[in-house]
Amino acid sequence: MKTRLLFIKLLLFSTLTHPVFQRSPDDTGLLPLSQQLLYNARTGGPVDSIITELAKIEPALLAAQLKTDAQKKAFWLNIYNAYTQVILTENTGAYKNRRAFFGKKQIRIAGMEFSLDDIEHGILRRSKIKWSLGYLNKTFPSGIEKKLRVEELDYRIHFALNCGAKSCPPIAFYDAARLDQQLEIATKVYLSGESTYNEKENRVYVPAIMGWFRGDFGGKKGILSILRELHIIPPGKSPFLEFKKYDWNLFLRNYKNEQDG
Repeated sequence: MKTRLLFIKLLLFSTLTHPVFQRSPDDTGLLPLSQQLLYNARTGGPVDSIITELAKIEPALLAAQLKTDAQKKAFWLNIYNAYTQVILTENTGAYKNRRAFFGKKQIRIAGMEFSLDDIEHGILRRSKIKWSLGYLNKTFPSGIEKKLRVEELDYRIHFALNCGAKSCPPIAFYDAARLDQQLEIATKVYLSGESTYNEKENRVYVPAIMGWFRGDFGGKKGILSILRELHIIPPGKSPFLEFKKYDWNLFLRNYKNEQDG
């Protein structure tokens, strides 16, 4: 198991950590811009000019260039992770009131103000109500949200979003052309590292986020199915699920790097 996990981690490094700015059929102008912002946030490069450019984008450009779910997810994952790092690096005190931090409209894209919650629950989770365990949708999402959100919720985004907490998955550079592979590997690495199966007790300990958003994963049945697919629990087993405590301590600059392998 350790050898297999090491291989996956090395593959993750080669797949996720090298920012790709070359254009491909799936990588539109906005995607490299989101990657560049994340790259500069990581390396200490200038971010103000990129933030200004993102703020001044024509609204129609978002819909025109982010047509597929892969493009939407790659762009908004990079934006979420980059802005979280930029904002908290400048003001770590903002993290003390997490509800206010996640709910504050402090990200300006195409002349529109977004909060981290707007991006996560509105766009990437397709208008889910935050405190509904993943089972309820917003009754009246905004018109903008409906235009920008993904067509289909992908539970793997939970293993790609980094809100600044120590228990968050590490940050990677996402692009549309390789997104499915990237999310698949990120999911395997995070769950393999954060889940523990106790055969004697017939109990499996899994990350807290799987409990908070259990509906996104298909409920208990869906969670167990995912764990079987990743060989975290044996085939045919249906152990008791126990959700681990989340470590909310601030932990910035949690990027995937070579040493993680």
